[in-house]
Amino acid sequence: MSALTILIIIVFLALVFDFINGFHDTANAIATSISTKALTPRVAIMMAAVLNFLGAILFEGVAKNIGGSIANPMNINHGMEIVIAALISAIVWNLVTWYFGIPSSSSHTLIGSLAGAVAAGAGLASINWSGFNKILLVLVLSPVVAFLVGFVVLHIIRWIVLLLGNRSPSKVNRNFRLLQIVSAAAQAFSHGSNDAQKAMGIIVFALMAGNFQTELHVPLWVKIAAATAMGLGTASGGMRIIKTVGKKLFKLEPMNGFASDVTSTIVLQTATHFGMPLSTTHVITSSIIGTGTAIRPKSVNWSTVGRMIMTWVITIPISFVLAFLIFKLMFFWL
Repeated sequence: MSALTILIIIVFLALVFDFINGFHDTANAIATSISTKALTPRVAIMMAAVLNFLGAILFEGVAKNIGGSIANPMNINHGMEIVIAALISAIVWNLVTWYFGIPSSSSHTLIGSLAGAVAAGAGLASINWSGFNKILLVLVLSPVVAFLVGFVVLHIIRWIVLLLGNRSPSKVNRNFRLLQIVSAAAQAFSHGSNDAQKAMGIIVFALMAGNFQTELHVPLWVKIAAATAMGLGTASGGMRIIKTVGKKLFKLEPMNGFASDVTSTIVLQTATHFGMPLSTTHVITSSIIGTGTAIRPKSVNWSTVGRMIMTWVITIPISFVLAFLIFKLMFFWL
């Protein structure tokens, strides 16, 4: 099979991953605005689709980090086959967690899958452990940061509301529903600027591994293709995840939804600025849990939170093993 044919397969799989990422992870970005009835599902999904596309087009720092931090694509054997195994693994795990309505991380599964495929195809020594550990540290710490920021932001917003004087709950909710339209839009844009770049980084990894380019650069066609795939995936919806994030963590009010959106946007945009891949799933859900805890810890459905955290913990090791096995099976049959 020629290198060009393999590249075409990789691009197809990467775009499938981005499409799935669109309805899997973007559901988190709009869950709060739908649950508080700030936006209807149709309007929220279409708005998110457009803003995900724009966010994906305008940035590339995260893509460069994914493409070069876990392993050097120019110095490993079977680099393109490694990418195929990683993408198949990530797609499988995303579909499994989507089917069960679990908001797992596409970022975690992609990072774990790429590391597992590299280990299978080129050996553990070929993994850039310093780069991998740096990404892993950010992925682990970001939910904690989002929880704490959400807790603080909610208290600040409540303090501002109190300073403005006595207002009826219905008026407060109405005002925050209007603000949520803006915050949900910002969050969707932030999701596109960080999450869509991960598939771009995988394609760049393959381009360099196949000697189609020698520099860690994201071509314009890769940006447009990945952004389009994520936008189309977002437009297809993701109500399974929306129900878990928006309704099963705790009863969201417009003020909580707005605080969660603001928190997620701050954390995601900061990470994108420094070119670090975050799990938007972890950031958004941790923001929601943080704002819920700030109001009343008992209102949070901690059993659902525990189930989500367990999925987060096992995603990288499962993806690592799955990609490792997929690569070995590929070469067994070839």
